[in-house]
Amino acid sequence: MKILVPISRIFVGILFIISGFIKLNDPLGFSYKLQEYFSADVLNLPFLEPYALVLSVFVVVFEVVLGVFLLIGYKPKFTVWSLLLMIVFFTFLTFYSAYFDKVKDCGCFGDALKLTPWESFTKDVVLLVFVLILFYGKSYIMPIFKPLPTTILALFSFIASLGFGYHVLMHLPSIDFRAYKIGDNLMENMSTPIDAPKAIQEFTWVFKVNGKEKKIVTNGSYPLIEGEYLRVETKVIDEGFTPLILDFSIESEEEDLTPQFLADDKLIMIVSYNLDTAETQGLQKLKTLSEKAQAEGYTVIGLSASGENTIAKINATYGLDFEFYLCDEKALKTVVRSNPGVLQLNSGTVQQKVHWNDIEKLEL
Repeated sequence: MKILVPISRIFVGILFIISGFIKLNDPLGFSYKLQEYFSADVLNLPFLEPYALVLSVFVVVFEVVLGVFLLIGYKPKFTVWSLLLMIVFFTFLTFYSAYFDKVKDCGCFGDALKLTPWESFTKDVVLLVFVLILFYGKSYIMPIFKPLPTTILALFSFIASLGFGYHVLMHLPSIDFRAYKIGDNLMENMSTPIDAPKAIQEFTWVFKVNGKEKKIVTNGSYPLIEGEYLRVETKVIDEGFTPLILDFSIESEEEDLTPQFLADDKLIMIVSYNLDTAETQGLQKLKTLSEKAQAEGYTVIGLSASGENTIAKINATYGLDFEFYLCDEKALKTVVRSNPGVLQLNSGTVQQKVHWNDIEKLEL
């Protein structure tokens, strides 16, 4: 235990801080993931969905703080018990997600590192082993400083984590890991190279031959066999190349206008995944922004998943004179962590991206 506990302490502490900080950098994104878990198709806890953001901030701040507590040796009993309860819960959640194939990405490391459900579960099992070592060897966890400095460091970690979380919610994530970050070209991130590896699937054909079931495996071609066809089962062997952006588009009721707008060298894209829930203060700033941008020669468009009636109501209420186009709500939540948010693009490349709080800082 004298050897295992210090190793486990360092490993678990650092991993909790890294994992928590990545999610704390984007608490809104983690709240979307919690909403996915709370949905009727997964845990069926829809009454928790309105509280997803509050729970998101609490969980990620607590995760970072526990990592710090463990490293500095602050309140070992409380820290180890909290770590155990948290990792047991996460292990159950990732197993449930993997076994029932409910959530494709657990969100453990936000958008920085994507893990499959079984990879997430495996990671949590490994962590659980290290946490159990800490649980049974908690008497070996000693503070590395005297009581007063240890308490001050613990309190500072909590205040700093909470302050950082508030900052990114009021602005944008300090580090953008998504495919819509400044410097990325959206058309390139949506495209598939000609020589990109193709997906490989395995087809298992089931026939009834002489009264017995017979299985034949092919790469997709229909097998030449005499017998009664019963069914076919498919299995993905290799996903092949997947573009970074899959579901983004700029559409009218009649056509897809994505290539046309992303070819524009002076484009202002105002994003609001849901205009009914958009921040009033943000909407009030859009008229001034759009008029100023249009005077500077920019094409100004809006993107939303809201319906025609809602768009018409918002346009009339706030005097907006630019056209709103349609896009998938989940995609828009990924584009910018703000409702509304603004992007400035040059031939499809993101030049600037701002939270509605920072619209005045957009340089035209």
